Amino acid sequence: MKLTEETDQLLRCLMHILGRASMPIKTVYDLVGRGDKQIQAFNLCDGSLSQSEVSKKTKIDQGQLSRTFTRWVENGIAFWIGVGKDARLLHIYPLPSNTKPKAKKPKKSKNR
Repeated sequence: MKLTEETDQLLRCLMHILGRASMPIKTVYDLVGRGDKQIQAFNLCDGSLSQSEVSKKTKIDQGQLSRTFTRWVENGIAFWIGVGKDARLLHIYPLPSNTKPKAKKPKKSKNR
């Protein structure tokens, strides 16, 4: 059974809504990783690109990207759509680059 383009778009919208309701944006950022390339790769996982295409666009090594994809799937922030060579990763929702949480500064030791 083939889905129509409209049904596919509605299912993706539903997934994004459920993802936002179940996992706060800070949690997703923490699971994705703080690097700009990681965030770019995550946002490219919209179900339209293969792993090798994401690797080429982000210049992330395929082996590293494979491990990253596995971590994202295991943590529930991305899902595989399709099988074999047709498999594409779909994120729960894209991350806006302008709201990236700042890394926490280490606290100064009081022992000095």
